[in-house]
Amino acid sequence: MQVIDIVVVEDDERLGALITQYLVRHGYHVLLEPDGAQAEATVLAQAPAAVLLDATLPGRDGFDICRTLRPRYAGVICMLTARNDDIDQVLGLELGADDYIGKPIEPRVLLARLRAHLRRQSPARREPDALCFGRLRINRSSREVHLHQARVDLTDAEFDLLVVLAEGVGRIFSREDLFQSLRGISFDGTDRSIDARVSRLRRKLGDDQEPAQGIKTVRGRGYLFNRGAWE
Repeated sequence: MQVIDIVVVEDDERLGALITQYLVRHGYHVLLEPDGAQAEATVLAQAPAAVLLDATLPGRDGFDICRTLRPRYAGVICMLTARNDDIDQVLGLELGADDYIGKPIEPRVLLARLRAHLRRQSPARREPDALCFGRLRINRSSREVHLHQARVDLTDAEFDLLVVLAEGVGRIFSREDLFQSLRGISFDGTDRSIDARVSRLRRKLGDDQEPAQGIKTVRGRGYLFNRGAWE
């Protein structure tokens, strides 16, 4: 039986799918529950690390679910709502929610806030060790990388570089950024060891076509991990 990290309780099919897909790409095992009447039973059965709970649901609203769920559930509860009323926010927090996130939801902000809450939980409830991007899976604890379910053998230096880039997905890393992150020193303007490491990493990941698509070169700025290339 697969362990579920996060239960998303959301009746908006499009939004629920968007949140679920985004969290899955970042290594979480997610279950989408669209039915408010079934939400409490689903959460208690799955015992996830966190629940994203829509405040307005058919059958039973999120505030009532939060009120009855909190005494029996010790994980993170983040309420999602399109309503901007301060009274609703206060009510949600007083009922036991850990956070109150307004719609429209920015996925990166949601992920950052969710990770912050999970870091405060016990070690068993922290963010998962795996970074998943479609065909590519990076396991930080075992230091293993799989592409198309086949293991990719990387050196420690190549693995560390991949993790830095993948954890900052969508961000452009300059050589200075990478030298500081990987070696703790400043880039002297001439050392090309990072470029060589990127080249080796691309080759092992089958991303050595011109131009590379998975680890892109942004001219004059640095390197960017492109998750779309792995899907």
